[in-house]
Amino acid sequence: MCLVFVCDEEERVLGRQPAPGACPYCGGMVQAVDVETQWRFCFLPFCFKTKRRYYCTMCTRKLEVV
Repeated sequence: MCLVFVCDEEERVLGRQPAPGACPYCGGMVQAVDVETQWRFCFLPFCFKTKRRYYCTMCTRKLEVV
């Protein structure tokens, strides 16, 4: 007997806007990106999360908020 579980994660960008401050690595402008994450199990959505992530526009690094 073989069981196959299909899990999937889908991310969608909801919006972008400039954020205050500068990148500590290169000094570039920081951009705030709102991302909605949807987890699916066997094609049925069971978890939605919305997060704000910060990225540098020059070196494209993901920045952590401290």
